[in-house]
Amino acid sequence: MPQTRRERVFIAIGSNIGPRQEIVGSAIDAIARTPGALLKGRSRIYETDPVGPIPQGPYLNAVVEIACELEPLDLLTQLLAIERAHGRDRSCEVRWGPRTLDLDILLFGDRRVNRPRLQVPHPRLAQRLFVLDPLAELAADIVPPGFGSSIAELRAALLRSAQAEASS
Repeated sequence: MPQTRRERVFIAIGSNIGPRQEIVGSAIDAIARTPGALLKGRSRIYETDPVGPIPQGPYLNAVVEIACELEPLDLLTQLLAIERAHGRDRSCEVRWGPRTLDLDILLFGDRRVNRPRLQVPHPRLAQRLFVLDPLAELAADIVPPGFGSSIAELRAALLRSAQAEASS
């Protein structure tokens, strides 16, 4: 019997509405219970400022690593169900607005996915410290497809850019 291929997948988790710590923990548990997904690691939880023009409270952010037998769109379907179970309704929310739970597939092995519902690697991966900080804990040496630099190098470049911007 052929062995099913398991991809190394990284998922970002964010929450800034409600009992954020409980929601992040519950989301990690739900991901771990997803059929075809085996939890391999988790970053620590970071508190970060929100991105975008809408006034809102700070986020708690983390990244988990799973070994995944699912196809990318099937995993996305499972993650959207977890978001809904935690009170998120994507149909009526404002872009960059507050969220009970936000789950994003950052990396899916060495695959590139470009579909209307899903882009992998995540298109704004290299622009967000709230993603790169926890991701670097789990995968500092990984070079995402199409990026040409490791997660650690992307993080360092973003930090340099932020420091240069702050000093100008």
